[in-house]
Amino acid sequence: MARKATRSKARSTSRTKSAATRSVPTGSPRECIIQAFMTLLAEHPIERIGLAEIAERAGVTLAELRGEFGSPLAILAAHVKELDREVLAGADADMAEESPRERLFDVLMRRLELLGDHKEAVRSLLHSARRDPPLALALNAMAVRSQQWMLTAAGIGASGPKGMVRAQGLALLFANVLRTWVDDDDDNTLTLAALDRELARGQRFAGLLDDLCRIPQAACNWRNRMRQSGRSRRGRGERAAA
Repeated sequence: MARKATRSKARSTSRTKSAATRSVPTGSPRECIIQAFMTLLAEHPIERIGLAEIAERAGVTLAELRGEFGSPLAILAAHVKELDREVLAGADADMAEESPRERLFDVLMRRLELLGDHKEAVRSLLHSARRDPPLALALNAMAVRSQQWMLTAAGIGASGPKGMVRAQGLALLFANVLRTWVDDDDDNTLTLAALDRELARGQRFAGLLDDLCRIPQAACNWRNRMRQSGRSRRGRGERAAA
C-alpha cells in the first residue's frame, strides 16, 4: 500500500528535464561553482571540463575557485554531499512503520527525484566511467559513502564490515537503476520497476549476508562447547586417578 502511494507521489512530483539549462548560476561563489560544473557536465565529458571553463561559467576568478575546490571531482563530491543532505532532510515520518525494503525504496526514489534536473550530467558521468576505470573507482567511493547515509535514513545498519558490504552492494544496485533512469520518461515507470527488481535482488543478497555473518559466531559457540567438554573430561580423569 505504501509503495503504491510512493510511486504515485514519484510520478506526480518528478521534475526530470531532458537537458540542463544554461541559466546564470546564482548564490554564493561555492553554489555558483557547483551549478556551473553540473551544467558543463551535461554538455561535455568530465575529462574535457577545465578549471578555467568552470570559473568562467560560474562567474568567479580562478583564485576564488581554488579557494573553494581543488579539482572537478571535488566539486562533484560537494554536489553529492548536498544531494545527500537534501534526501535526509526530506525524510517521510509516515514511512517509519513500513518494512526496511519499503523505507529504502522511498529514500532512493526521493534521491532520483532530486537528481531530476541533472539527468544529462548523470548520463555523461555514466558514459565516462565506462571507459575510465580510475574515474569509475572514484565515483564508486563517493557512491558508497552516500549509500551509507541512505541505508541509515532507511533504518538499516550501515556501520562495521557488514554495513560497508551493504553500502557497496547498494551503490552497485543504484548504478544499475540509474542506467534505466537516464533513458526513462518523466513518469519514471521503467525506473520504478527497475528499482523494485534491484531491491528484491538486494534483499536476497542481504539475507545470505546475514547467514554468513552468523557463521563466525556459530564457530565460536562450537569452539567454546568443545573447550568446556575437554575441561569436563580432564576433571573426571583427575578425580578417577585420585
